[in-house]
Amino acid sequence: MTTAPTPDLAINLANVEKTYKGKVRALRGVSMRVHRGEIFGLLGPNGAGKSTLVKILMTIVRPTKCEGALLGAPIGQKDTLARVGYLPEHLRFPGYLTGEQTLDYMAALAKVPSKVRKKRAEEMLELVGMTAWRKKKIGSYSKGMKQRLGIAQSLMNDPDIVLLDEPTDGVDPVGRRDIRNVMVEMKERGKSVLINSHLLGEVEMVCDRVSILVQGQVAAQGTLDELTDGGRRYEIEIEPATEQTPQKLFEGVAALTQAERPPIAPPPPSNAPPTKRPGAVIPVWRGELTTGEAAEFDGRTLRINTMDAKPIQSIIDALRQRGVVIRSLRPVRPSLEDLFIEAVADPETGKARAVGASQSSKKEAK
Repeated sequence: MTTAPTPDLAINLANVEKTYKGKVRALRGVSMRVHRGEIFGLLGPNGAGKSTLVKILMTIVRPTKCEGALLGAPIGQKDTLARVGYLPEHLRFPGYLTGEQTLDYMAALAKVPSKVRKKRAEEMLELVGMTAWRKKKIGSYSKGMKQRLGIAQSLMNDPDIVLLDEPTDGVDPVGRRDIRNVMVEMKERGKSVLINSHLLGEVEMVCDRVSILVQGQVAAQGTLDELTDGGRRYEIEIEPATEQTPQKLFEGVAALTQAERPPIAPPPPSNAPPTKRPGAVIPVWRGELTTGEAAEFDGRTLRINTMDAKPIQSIIDALRQRGVVIRSLRPVRPSLEDLFIEAVADPETGKARAVGASQSSKKEAK
């Protein structure tokens, strides 16, 4: 079964499943959409099913179940693959070939005409900063240089979408920046990029949207703004020397009541003063502003769950009137790493879920 073609989608997947021998469920009903002309990040811990999903798109792995389309055609249609670029995670090139010979060979496999291959190879080598090494044998390349060449070969057929599996693995900071620039340039040309990476900072800098897989299922998907909407806030850090209670300090602008936060450090030594013990319970005050926004104060920092700057003004005015020194005021948004850690955590225990794919239960196997 296939989903209806959608012109604005480069990838449109629904209910993708893959069960390997031993009842290992690598994918469990994955649905994912990648728009044309965007950079999409595919994230997840080891064994989450990311590479399996990419290999299904490339027809390297046969799915147990798959509904969807790639570039408007059913998954598995080989003619469509001529419009796809692919960088596997562990790509290997013959060490006796030069860089330009490798690109010519890989382009020939993709049925790029011979008259086009030479010019295309020159362009791609320049794009990834490998022109000076075009005549050198790959056996003399570093790992990062081979990765750059891998990026170049994935673009030799001028693809409409490129699937990059760990593209910056082993690449130095300058190389990672260059590869990011390549992805942005592809996007500007209207191409789509799907990047599978563990380097969350790299992904956060370039991706328009992300999908986080956990044990073969989509735990979160969307733009960073959409995924962080509930966690964005303002933080006001003050000089903690004030003797005023939080209730008095924020009187008229916020109503806070004392609560307790669990210990955030190992048990303290028995001879440590109560207020200095590293594992002591930290008192916090929770409540809301008079304008309705939820707030929390820990004696130093007031956190307000809003990205609207208007209600913050009255708090600043009140603190200044009471002679409080404001050390900083900053808008805060959860990072991609924060989203990732939250997505992989077990909702019951709060700990990271076990690494690897899910094992089918007897009930599921029936």
